[in-house]
This record gives sequence, C-alpha cells and structure tokens, in this order.
Amino acid sequence: MRVLVAGATGVIGERMVPLLTAVGHEVLGLARPGSGTAKLEAAGARVVVADALDRDGVRRAVGKAAPDAVVNMLTAIPAEIDPRHLARDFAVTNRLRTEGTRNLIEAARGARIISQGLAYAYQPGEGMAEEDAPLWRTGTPGQFVPVLDALAELERLTTQAGGLVLRLGHLYGPGSIYAPGGSFVRQARAGKVPLVGGGNAVFSFTHADDVATAVAAALDKPDVNGVLNIVDDRPEPLRRWLPELAALLRAPAPKRAPAALARLAVGSWGVAFMNLLRGAANTRARLHLDWRPRYSSVSEGFAAELRDAPAQAA
Repeated sequence: MRVLVAGATGVIGERMVPLLTAVGHEVLGLARPGSGTAKLEAAGARVVVADALDRDGVRRAVGKAAPDAVVNMLTAIPAEIDPRHLARDFAVTNRLRTEGTRNLIEAARGARIISQGLAYAYQPGEGMAEEDAPLWRTGTPGQFVPVLDALAELERLTTQAGGLVLRLGHLYGPGSIYAPGGSFVRQARAGKVPLVGGGNAVFSFTHADDVATAVAAALDKPDVNGVLNIVDDRPEPLRRWLPELAALLRAPAPKRAPAALARLAVGSWGVAFMNLLRGAANTRARLHLDWRPRYSSVSEGFAAELRDAPAQAA
C-alpha cells in the first residue's frame, strides 16, 4: 500500500516510517519545503514536498503522489509550553488540525484517512472514558477551548471522510518531552514540577512506538473507522506517577503547591491539567485493531525508558 505520512519527521513519524517500510508499505513522507529530509530517505521513505497549510501546493503534490492511505500526524507543538498561553503555543497546531487536515483529505480523495487526536480531552468525570464519552465542553479552561475546537473539527473531517481518529494519550518515548533529554524530564530532575492541588488528574500515556503499531494495524483493517483510544492499559494519577518519576531520576520529591497559589503561575489550564484530566480506556482498540501497548503502564514505561537517565546530561 502507498502510504503518505504527514508529520513524518516528528516524534511519532520517526518511529512510524521505518515500521511501515519494514512491513512492506511504500511510504511517502510529507515534508515542508526546505526542511531536512535525510532521515526520511534513510528510513526508506520517498519525500513529497509541500506545506500542509498551502492548499494548492498540497493538492498538486499529494494528488501526484496518489496515496492509498494518508496518516495525518501533523502538529507544531513547541518543546516547552507555557500553560498560561496554551492557545498561543498551539495556534499553528490548531491550524494544522483544521486547515491541514482539510487540505490532505481534499487532495487525496478516496484514500483511507488516519488522523491523530487526543485521549485526554474528555469531560472530567469518574472512571476511564470510553470513546463515546463527551468531550470537555462544560467548565472548560479558556486556554483549552481553541485546542478542543480544532480537535473536534479534525475528528469531524476525518470521520466524515470514512476515516479513523486515533486518540492518543500523553506521548512519551524518544524525542518526546519525557525522553531523557526532554523538557519535562529536565524540569523534574531539577525539582521544578510541583504537585498542584491534590495532583488528581489521571493520565493515560502512549508510547510513540505504540502509535506506530496502531497505525500499522489500522492500515490492515480498512473497515475500522470512527475514533479509538490508543493508550496504555492502566492510567495513573499524577500524584502517583510524578513522585515515581522523580525517584527514578534521583531528583527531589515534588513539592506541593496550593491550587489557588499555583493558578497565578500556571493559569487555570495548568491547574486543571494537574487535577481534572480523565484517563481513557483502550478496550475497543484492543478488540478492533488486535493491538496491545508496549508497556501496560507509564510506571513500566518510564522504568524502561529512563533507567539510565540520571547519568545523562540535563
């Protein structure tokens, strides 16, 4: 199958392109004009040059490539995000999720569409969220509203085209903020990530390799559409996994900060992020894609990924 990967040079793309090539797909990597393509070519992909936000350029390049499937992993998320200015930091990503998705679908009519969504945008509540649980529309922090609107539009466009949205948890693995040199790990090592409020947010994590294997499985199952949570088996509250991470890094234990005080530093979204997020269930993905996460929980994943992190430079 000829598979176009949009976002092929990102954290997920760098894990996905070699896997899709290895299992026999002809992989095309969408790259912006002037961006580095050596890694893509080394991984066995053919480069398709276009800016995802250039409608005419995408139509020409993708139309000529004629892919059988499009894997949309387009984001432009900064390495470090200021939670007080989430909407600003996600502005380009929001455009990629709306305009970019629309451009890809229009340019590749008839192709199977697989897009990246988020599994931590559910309305806060008890228990793990299944895919039909409502998204966060009540009491949503203002900074998260445009992000959520863009995600909803991405899902609408993808499902309307008969495609599949993979709702991902908090991404970890090589190149992510949770990698040994990643921004979150650096901050945690320095004791700069406090437990705000009760640290009650429940995090579903997703390893980058698990996204790659889920996409490979979805390409083999063209009748699976709609939305699926691609997350680990056992979501964990922040109050549990953050101290475990600090101990693994031999870092200071996280300090506690009252929510009212922390709101001055991280805003309403930062406080909500640490206290209100709801974990997600992967039951349907396991069933419909015959897919399994690499690590059952982030505790297992961090132990494997960061075991040698204390010896590395921050």
